[in-house]
Amino acid sequence: RKVTVEFKGGGATYIRISDDGCGMSPEDAGIAFTRHATSKLRDEKGLEAIGTMGFRGEALAAIAAVSRIELITREKDAEEGTRVTVEGGDIVDMLPCGCPEGTTITVRDIFHNTPARLKFLKSDRSEATACITAALSRPDVSVRCKRDGEEVFFTPGDGRAESAVYSLLGRDTANTMLPVSGEREGMSVEGFTSSPAAGRGNRANQHFYCNGRYIRSALLQAAVEQAYKNTLLTGRFPSCVMYVSL
Repeated sequence: RKVTVEFKGGGATYIRISDDGCGMSPEDAGIAFTRHATSKLRDEKGLEAIGTMGFRGEALAAIAAVSRIELITREKDAEEGTRVTVEGGDIVDMLPCGCPEGTTITVRDIFHNTPARLKFLKSDRSEATACITAALSRPDVSVRCKRDGEEVFFTPGDGRAESAVYSLLGRDTANTMLPVSGEREGMSVEGFTSSPAAGRGNRANQHFYCNGRYIRSALLQAAVEQAYKNTLLTGRFPSCVMYVSL
């Protein structure tokens, strides 16, 4: 299971995401960009069991409305794939094509038709940080991120959280991490937190996940920092990667 994320700045800006998953049929590819479309939910019980990083229709519809998109996908054992071109939310072209199994989506010219939104685009560094945050949530999926043709990071996808931490946060940070685990009243917590000697000047390396999803929680931040009371200097913060299961 592999995911590749690639983005390029300058005159030919694009973001490309590829996986080696099950792909989509021509019928599903045709409706993937419509609002509320999804291949993940079959009934209301599915809302309680979402546990994948797959492409979901509502996000695709929102992105397609303000960009130019190319979708190339092929189901396993299918003789040919499908190529869909979308501009401003409308399908411009849909043809059969040759391609590997899985799905590749290329997004170009985001906000080209809504220029007032351009000022809300974040920097390349911020977008790369978001990719790191996403990759940390799934140590079982190999993620490769490229920026302007150069590899930013690569995770092995071996299912070991420590491998993802080493690949994404760096050797120096990983070497300061200590494993933690606990369970109480139907809730379990596993992950890593830094030694008191490795305090940082900000909270940028604090990552929290609940049931596999990245979350921002002032409560969890306070709980972690309370555990370091009287062991860190004022203005210094611990690093951590915490996986909470409910």
